[in-house]
Amino acid sequence: MKKEEQNRRGDDIIAGRNAVLEALRSGRTIDSLYVARGQRTGSIGALIAKAKELGVAVKEADSKKLDYMCGNAAHQGVVAVAAVKEYATVDDLFVLAQERGEPPFFIVADGLEDPHNLGAVLRTAECAGAHGIIVPKRHSVGLTYAVGKASAGAVEYVPVARVTNIAATLEELKKRGVWTFAADMDGQDWCSVDYKGPTAIVVGSEGFGVGRLVKEKCDFVISLPMKGKINSLNASVACGVVCYEVARQRGGIPMK
Repeated sequence: MKKEEQNRRGDDIIAGRNAVLEALRSGRTIDSLYVARGQRTGSIGALIAKAKELGVAVKEADSKKLDYMCGNAAHQGVVAVAAVKEYATVDDLFVLAQERGEPPFFIVADGLEDPHNLGAVLRTAECAGAHGIIVPKRHSVGLTYAVGKASAGAVEYVPVARVTNIAATLEELKKRGVWTFAADMDGQDWCSVDYKGPTAIVVGSEGFGVGRLVKEKCDFVISLPMKGKINSLNASVACGVVCYEVARQRGGIPMK
């Protein structure tokens, strides 16, 4: 990490047991807690318990990674990453759609781990008129500095809800009248379905796509044509294509 970038992102990295404990106690939104691999007893064990109580993701890492994250500061085996923005709730996303007088339009990111991908999805969501993004607490990147930077400022305008279980959340959305569309292989053409009603577009992780259980919970599977030798697009690129089909239909722009 370059020194100037480390200085810019310093506010989102909290190193050391006392500093992390105070951040957790203060109610600051913590994206994730990293602890040195194998250290789960004593004061670190208490920090882990407090983090889990607050719904903070806890991850193990080797000391070299912790050193890198905090610029070789004394971390005592503990580094927390603060979110660059407060997380929203799923209800907040519905409220925003209602305030705009529009049918809900959500993007569900099923396990994106690359901050540049989530940042790009945030940017697309803002430009295409989505009312928010839903991400899981586990096995997903959160609202880190890198995500905020990659979003080119969109993180300030697009609410992101963090949920415990994506499959259960899709069931909740369906009960509230939202049609769910998984962007994956072997589905129907992405532009052959109607997105003008309440819509949630589900995009999968970089390596594995949409999970089996999550796909089973969706009403439709939609696919983009793959004409080359590579059988998938970057997650954020695929999301962008589908989101602009949603925007085209909702804007009444005819196909020519």
